[in-house]
Parts: sequence; structure tokens; C-alpha cells
Amino acid sequence: MLLWNRYIYCEKGDIAMEDKLKCRPDGSFNILQFTDIHFVDGISKEDIKTCNVIKNVMQNEDPDLIVLTGDTVYGEKNKEMLEKVIRLMDSFDIPWTFVFGNHDTEWGSSKGELFEAVQKSKNCLFQKGEPDIWGMGNYYLNVHGSNGDKPVWNLFFFDSGCLNADNNVEGYDFIKRDQINWYIKESEDIKSHYGILPALAFFHIPLQEYLYVWYKGDCYGEKNEEVCCANQNSGLFSAMLEMENVKGVFVGHDHINDYYGDMFGIKLCYGRATGYNTYGDENFKKGARMIRLVQNKDSFDTWIRLEDGQKIIQNKKTNSHNLEII
Repeated sequence: MLLWNRYIYCEKGDIAMEDKLKCRPDGSFNILQFTDIHFVDGISKEDIKTCNVIKNVMQNEDPDLIVLTGDTVYGEKNKEMLEKVIRLMDSFDIPWTFVFGNHDTEWGSSKGELFEAVQKSKNCLFQKGEPDIWGMGNYYLNVHGSNGDKPVWNLFFFDSGCLNADNNVEGYDFIKRDQINWYIKESEDIKSHYGILPALAFFHIPLQEYLYVWYKGDCYGEKNEEVCCANQNSGLFSAMLEMENVKGVFVGHDHINDYYGDMFGIKLCYGRATGYNTYGDENFKKGARMIRLVQNKDSFDTWIRLEDGQKIIQNKKTNSHNLEII
């Protein structure tokens, strides 16, 4: 298992971890989610605008961790573009990490080749994960309490795949059974040491439950397109309910949805699309989602920060015509 801190890349057991992710003295820990950056060439006006979105959001927020939830790069120059993103993320000099989306390796370099680029980052916490588990980037990070002695939150990351290779089930991929078994195993191990710790989960393609929670009615934010989930439900949400640890799930993929809703105690949240070099809506400004955790609490606060600096506290539900639903 590969471990990272802000300055050192090491094999587990080589050296003691320094600079752990930990809460601030007031007990808070802030996560900034960028999603669907879609960096294509690094020089087009769209990519330049995307960089400005990221920089403007960072001027208005003060995260302890940045998470990129997939489709960070796009096209045959994906490794070169990822290197540009790495330089941008490292320039903020705080920990950051990511998950793969369905477009990151659709063309160009493989996930393994992209990981070679990531190893050069001084601040990236991405881990390849166990080699016998499907995909790359199934891992978790601990957030320690303000005194740094023990974890108070866990952050799980999953590779949600690309297009489903099974011709019998067309459409987007899904979280596989061995990934779910890995999550259950790690959750039970954490519980045996610390009890049930609250957790968040990050991946790219939304679960089928995102569609259900919208029509259930307990949602906040906008739904401006269909939920592009997999056609097969492999049971990750059910496993999360059984483990009783995950309090929030954060995805991207659908560029003009940003709603979140509570389903059986788990908040299912879209990020806010960040990139300009892809589809969108001129009335749906680019931005990011902020997440604030607090130690000794199993809930979190979340809001949207737009490219123009506006902070959106989502308190109503809107449909594709931007009308409030009563």
C-alpha cells in the first residue's frame, strides 16, 4: 500500500508519516471539490478560463484538501495535460488528490502512465490501491483530530470506471464487487481500532440512487440534465448503509447538475462543474463545491462557490427549467 504526505512518497513502513491530514485547532477540516476540469490543450481560451475558475475559487476559500472528482483531462495529450494540472495544484501548496473519470484515459496514456506523472507531485495524496482490486485509485485517507493523535473522519476514493465492457449491460461502468468488498474490509478494520468513524466517499460516475433521491423530494440545488448513472446497481450504497459510516458521497460527471439530497442518512452530492472545455450551460456558472467537516460530529456543511466569488447556500430544489418545485 502506498502512503503519501505533503513532502514524502514512501512505501508503507519505510518512514513515519509526517504532516498528517488533521483538523484545525477549532476542530474543522475543509475540503474543496473541483470536478470535470476537462483540460484539453492548456492554451485554448477555454482551458485558460478553467484555470481562472480554479484560482478565483481558491481566492475565496481556504481548503485543507482539494479533491478532483474525475475527468480532469481529456484527449490524446492527457499525460501532458495532467502534468499541467499537477503544477497548478502544487502551486497552492496544500494536499490534494483525485479519482479517475470516464474520459481521463479514453485516449492517450493509460492510468499507469498517468500515475507516473502523479509521482512527481510534492503534494498529491493519490494512491494506486491494491493491485488485485478492479481499477486504479481505490484507497482511503484519514483525517486526524486537531491534536493529531487519532483519525476522526475517513475519506474513501473509488475508481468508477468508463464505459461498461460487458456487452450484456450497456452504458457507463459501475463500482465492482471486489471494490465493495475492499471498502467493507477497510471499514470493519477501522471500526475494530476506533469504532465507527464518519466517512465521505468520492468517485466520478453517480450511483443510481442519485436519480431516486431527486424524485424522493428531499433535495437542494439544480437538476438540469439526466442522471447518467450505470444501468447496473452493484450495491455500493447498500454496503454503505450496512457499514453505517459514510455520511456523504460526492461525484461529478453530469456537468449541469449540482444538487444534493439525503437518502436514509447519506447525503448524495454533485459537485459543481469546473471546466470550460466541455458541454455546459451559460446560465449555469462554473465553480466548485466546498465541504466542511468538524471533529466529533458525524455531519457536514456544504455549499457552492462560483467563479465570480458568489457563495451559494442551496436551500431550494429546481428542475431543468430553473423553476422552484413546491
